[in-house]
Amino acid sequence: MDIKAILAAAMQQGASDIHLVSGESPIIRVDTGLITVDQPILEAEELNTHIATMLTETQLETYHKQQDVDLSWATQECRYRVNVHLQRGMPAIAMRTVKTKIPPLESLNLPAAIAPLAELPRGLVLVTGDTGSGKSTTLASLLERINTSKHKHIITLEDPVEYTFDSKGCLVEQRELGRDMPSFASGLKHALRQDPDIILVGEMRDLETTSLAISAAETGHLVLSTLHTVNASQTVERIVDMYPANQQSQVRSMLANTLKSVISQTLLPKIDGGMVPAVEILLCNPAVRNIIREARTFEIANVIETNSRFGMISRDASIATLVFNGLVEESIAIANSTDPQRLQMTLAA
Repeated sequence: MDIKAILAAAMQQGASDIHLVSGESPIIRVDTGLITVDQPILEAEELNTHIATMLTETQLETYHKQQDVDLSWATQECRYRVNVHLQRGMPAIAMRTVKTKIPPLESLNLPAAIAPLAELPRGLVLVTGDTGSGKSTTLASLLERINTSKHKHIITLEDPVEYTFDSKGCLVEQRELGRDMPSFASGLKHALRQDPDIILVGEMRDLETTSLAISAAETGHLVLSTLHTVNASQTVERIVDMYPANQQSQVRSMLANTLKSVISQTLLPKIDGGMVPAVEILLCNPAVRNIIREARTFEIANVIETNSRFGMISRDASIATLVFNGLVEESIAIANSTDPQRLQMTLAA
């Protein structure tokens, strides 16, 4: 297996993901499609040899025990988020390219309302979307803006560390799950004793982590995190549903007080190649806080649509803007909209 040739081919074609599976040729993902790399079929033995060079002793132990391990791995040219696993009893590796240079926020083609979130002194900001929707890049760019413009203490809790930060105006500490902390909940609990101003939690994936994140936001910290939800109303409901029924009224009140914004994004293929984000933005004003507190989350979509002048934007409005700006094909836009018929009428107007 010529790993250097595989990685070089992936880099040359701008691949986001690399798949190395026993019994298959190497495959890369470019934009939304899979492409086979012109290399020999991979043998289990050579994959195992490569895995042994990638993993630390602790990671190897986890892999042999759990048949899965996540890690970050780097060459001189690039960094990768890696998952090593078994399929049909044979080794396989999934690698996601992580750009070493954090892109400026203004280069991401995101709505202007996102930049002011870097000025928030406290509260909870959530970036949501499917896997591969650009959540990590948006958060990294937000943090880098804070890092270059303020004098704060930033702690990130990640699985694994993706973008690496150099401390500029801020002191930035990055902790990796499995290497620097046993769990997000543990890392967050101890982070609160480390004098942070801003905490990034890689994912609010369980009740304990979610509860600690909301508490941290309540006690005067700016907390940034992610969820695998597709819009703001689903995000609020997902958080509330993590709690037992007898605590849901209380958590709605806590969330109403702490939540500042939900950014829900997905990546769409651009006409000239590459990907571009379509984004829904909820900014929590008094009306939104009341909606959350009173369990009327079905009204959030309407609030977003009627408050565009304050920076809120619906997913379909964002998609329509991409079409009007010549970035996305109309057929792609309609296929990814929440209300295809309505969007079609908007685009025809």
